Amino acid sequence: MDNTEALKRRLTELRTEHRDLDDVIDRITKEVPFDQLQVQRLKKRKLLLKDQITNLESKLRPDIIA
Repeated sequence: MDNTEALKRRLTELRTEHRDLDDVIDRITKEVPFDQLQVQRLKKRKLLLKDQITNLESKLRPDIIA
């Protein structure tokens, strides 16, 4: 059960960082002009986080036998 709790905490951290990146990207792109390279890097990081979130969610989801 300890491992499950650790995974849930990590999942919460990743979701928070993902949401924060959304806010940062939104704020940066409202500035004129904005740094396109920086936005691309942030979006790439956001995609990486999304993959990690999906991976953790699949580990936490119990196997269902159909």
